[in-house]
Amino acid sequence: QVHLVESGGGLVQAGGSLTLSCAASGSQFSRYAVGWFRQSPGKDREFVAGIGGRGGNTYYAEPVEGRFTMSRGDATVYLRMNSLRPEDTAEYYCAAVRGSEVPTTLKGWDYWGQGTRVTVSS
Repeated sequence: QVHLVESGGGLVQAGGSLTLSCAASGSQFSRYAVGWFRQSPGKDREFVAGIGGRGGNTYYAEPVEGRFTMSRGDATVYLRMNSLRPEDTAEYYCAAVRGSEVPTTLKGWDYWGQGTRVTVSS
């Protein structure tokens, strides 16, 4: 069982930066793939970035490629967001599933956090 808690969201001006954190409880978290998703009002939740378990690869959605960077420590995963745009405004969620593969669909993930809100003003 894995419990995920996101933090680090807030209000930032366009062009600014934020770092989101996803803290995990549970053993052997390094064996889990972790993903970041986001959901804006009226829109579907979408994949943002993901990192595989056990040193797996990192993947980014095209809208954030080159601006967002995902990294992980022992029990925390980070999403560094630079050059933020108003269209990045959303609730951001982290998710986890055991293994090295990174699913890009919602149903591929077993555990979800409660989300942290990011608002980018123009």
